[in-house]
Amino acid sequence: MTISILRRTLTTAAATGGAAALMLAAAGGAAAHVGVTPDKTDANSYALLTFGIPHGCDESGTTKVAITLPAELNDAQPTVNPNWTVEKVTEQLPEPKKLADGSSITKRTSQIVYTAKEPLPHDLRDALVLSVKLPDAAGSTLHFPTLQTCESGQTDWSQIAKDGEDPHSLEAPAPSITVTAAEGGSHGTEGAAHSTQEGAGETGQAAAVTDSGAEARSWAGLAAGAGGLILGGAALLRSGARRKATDSAATR
Repeated sequence: MTISILRRTLTTAAATGGAAALMLAAAGGAAAHVGVTPDKTDANSYALLTFGIPHGCDESGTTKVAITLPAELNDAQPTVNPNWTVEKVTEQLPEPKKLADGSSITKRTSQIVYTAKEPLPHDLRDALVLSVKLPDAAGSTLHFPTLQTCESGQTDWSQIAKDGEDPHSLEAPAPSITVTAAEGGSHGTEGAAHSTQEGAGETGQAAAVTDSGAEARSWAGLAAGAGGLILGGAALLRSGARRKATDSAATR
């Protein structure tokens, strides 16, 4: 019976391992191109877009990544990555563009260019993060054509699926996100976004205070426990002494 149970256990483990291997293989295939993962997609909100940089061009290390911003975006704030230098490329607009607050701009950031301080080996990945203000256009898809330059060769991730075409069938699809309807708590202004960050900092401080209080209570509990052990030991010693004295008296 024990052998039968062991056999079933090994069979289940093998099946689970095989399923995990298939999942990892599928994930590896899906991660073979430059992709973008947003932390949110709410219309008219600030979002962090993480671009995953995969293997190089035909096993050649990546030296530069140029991300083109869609026309719907006016700017992007790159997050510092110690492995890369970064610059913004601006373009002159054919005519002034009026913003929601009533102001106008004549230039916009058209591209963010990351240059590797050392070539990114083809068997390693890195992540480049941009902060952007999403447009108030729920349902629209934003494409970010990305040119990956390597020590030898380039890969232009810029293909956009046509109507009715499956994006997964493209050889070098452009990273893209789809803007969704705004949630009730979305922040439409930079000030509100900053307030959220400050609130997060205050929450972190409150958590730190709570942790400190919990730590203090833990030490107090340990001290109380130690005191209890000492008192208990003393009581046992006194009890033993009384018992010894009683036995001695009875002997006499």
